[in-house]
Amino acid sequence: ALTSLSEEELLAWLQRGLRHEVLEGNVGYLRVDSVPGQEVLSMMGEFLVAHVWGKLMGTSALVLDLRHCTGGQISGIPYIISYLHPGNTILHVDTIYNRPSNTTTEIWTLPQVLGERYGANKDVVVLTSSQTRGVAEDIAHILKQMRRAIVVGERTGGGALDLRKLRIGESDFFFTVPVSRSLGPLGGGSQTWEGSGVLPCVGTPAEQALEKALDILTLRSALPGVVHCLQEALKDYYTLVDRVPPLLQHLASMDFSTVVSEDDLVTKLNAGLQAASEDPRLLVRAIRPRETPSGPVTDAAAEDPPGAAPELPE
Repeated sequence: ALTSLSEEELLAWLQRGLRHEVLEGNVGYLRVDSVPGQEVLSMMGEFLVAHVWGKLMGTSALVLDLRHCTGGQISGIPYIISYLHPGNTILHVDTIYNRPSNTTTEIWTLPQVLGERYGANKDVVVLTSSQTRGVAEDIAHILKQMRRAIVVGERTGGGALDLRKLRIGESDFFFTVPVSRSLGPLGGGSQTWEGSGVLPCVGTPAEQALEKALDILTLRSALPGVVHCLQEALKDYYTLVDRVPPLLQHLASMDFSTVVSEDDLVTKLNAGLQAASEDPRLLVRAIRPRETPSGPVTDAAAEDPPGAAPELPE
């Protein structure tokens, strides 16, 4: 029905279904309430790139909000995935089976896109809720399987990609049945999200998902600085000097893509450092501030193991 609208009517529809802004910390925010299909995106692509996507390209990280997305067109999936796919190589992301036509359709990323793709080194967070359905669930699941996005929020509804409304005989009663299903993100045949929903990487009530996502992005933006400080501390203080070069190399090559909390970071750093150094005394700890009548202070001694010196270098 959208393809029969005038350009002005399409523009008004897109502006209702898509909202975008740049949040504090140079974080891009894109809310999609309905995924448009290939026909609409082909007609309005230049407008979207110029007035929506172009304004988000300069951000340091992106939040894709699908909490209110309950429908959309399957043909729109490769467009969203392609702008977040880091490379120019095409990738098989899903296969859709349609029962009425008894056909399967492979979904691939686009070899080229209008404008630019989002930077491969920029974090992407997808927000979900129990109301997230169908096409939006497939997008969230594909990005999660690609390890391109951190999914934050609630388990999605486990809906269907495509529904058909059928009349019961000659009555005034109708029922809807799923007529298409995903055969597995990334062409795999792994368990799909239909029926069970997409499980978030970080579970939190939907109304708190954006705040949680921004906290995660704040932590992740600090990761390079944390690793650099740790490398400098090893060079300046670690007495097993011959083990410092492999430790520095190991830190530089570590994958932090799954880190979403301070505890995650501490666990990962300790596992990496001890594996590379074979020294169980080499430990990283998070020293959190505690509140006092005079304000927050760092309580290093409270987190020290028994017998450890309470004083720590800055």
